[in-house]
Amino acid sequence: MNSRKTPRGLRLTKRAMLVTDIGFLLYWAATLFRLIPPEYAYKNYDDPVMSDWNYSFVPLDIAASLTGLAALRLSRCAQNGLWRPLMLLSLALTSVAGLQAIAFWALRGDWSAQWWVPNLFLLLFPVPGIVATARATAVPGAAAAAD
Repeated sequence: MNSRKTPRGLRLTKRAMLVTDIGFLLYWAATLFRLIPPEYAYKNYDDPVMSDWNYSFVPLDIAASLTGLAALRLSRCAQNGLWRPLMLLSLALTSVAGLQAIAFWALRGDWSAQWWVPNLFLLLFPVPGIVATARATAVPGAAAAAD
């Protein structure tokens, strides 16, 4: 991740991305193989509508994960500027996933910290990286400083 040139905030964002993107893949693997005990799952886990709601996040989370992992890999190649748009896309998708889940739980009146904390993390951790990446992409010369 080329930590010598990357500002501290962006380094932290990249680390959080790595953990989150791998976490998305592990969560969906565990969900698909039914490895999560129902007592640790979301409320009304056995309700088909709730299951459909949960699985509706698969494309969003996988897209966030794959673009994020690709961005992190490409960011190690200093000559390749493709990582910035991929990182911006991944962070936006991750934040949207968190927002959608938070909005859903709020509408249902479910205030379980077990689901709010990780989804608030998904919503909020990308914000500094989105700002830094968008600035570096929009301002000529700033991209080199953000590497």
